[in-house]
Amino acid sequence: MVIPCLHNWSMTYPEAAALQRQLAAEVTLVNRLPQPVRLVAGVDVSYQPHGELFFAGVVVLERPGLRVVEEASARGRVEFPYVPGFLSFRELPVVIEAFRNLNRVPDAILVDGQGIAHPRRLGVASHLGLWLGLPTVGCAKSRLCGEYEPPGPARGDRQPLQLGGEQVGVVLTTRDRVKPLFISPGHLVDIDTAAQLTLECCGRYRMPEPTRLAHHLTNRLRKEYLAEMASEE
Repeated sequence: MVIPCLHNWSMTYPEAAALQRQLAAEVTLVNRLPQPVRLVAGVDVSYQPHGELFFAGVVVLERPGLRVVEEASARGRVEFPYVPGFLSFRELPVVIEAFRNLNRVPDAILVDGQGIAHPRRLGVASHLGLWLGLPTVGCAKSRLCGEYEPPGPARGDRQPLQLGGEQVGVVLTTRDRVKPLFISPGHLVDIDTAAQLTLECCGRYRMPEPTRLAHHLTNRLRKEYLAEMASEE
């Protein structure tokens, strides 16, 4: 993929917060998904334990069978400390490099993280969507902010996630009797469509297949790299 540079990554926390507010104004929740949605990518990162390296993986699946058609990855060093609410500044530089290694352009991207369900309305999924100019959905395992009532225990049960009197996503049960996911649109998709696409990409597991497989890819890359380094010592 050819990805134009949206901004540089070297900045202070106040500068990063100001940039988030600026970019949040550019996020659109108007649904721009093609019909049918054929290619869905999942993205995740894995960190080197007690180290500076981390690994980004992108897995592209073809619907409706959720068959893997392409994988891409990248490796980089952590340059931004872990601070809640600023995850994209830590992870996106290497994630974007992984997307540059893709041959196919996905119709939609599921991200293990937040979309607009973020204090400044720019979680990692929204930030990535602006960089790529593609529809993105945040599929988080835990809540960053917002209020909600617990959804029911059956697959498809959902409750709105509210922040400051505004709905920013849904709390969605993706499999019977499992903990729900926190789904929020990232960019170029609305709340209901984000939830529906996530549900359609879920199989036998709590996480949607694209992000679940991306998680396995990054863990495999990390373990292979560490084994290679150990063999050279």
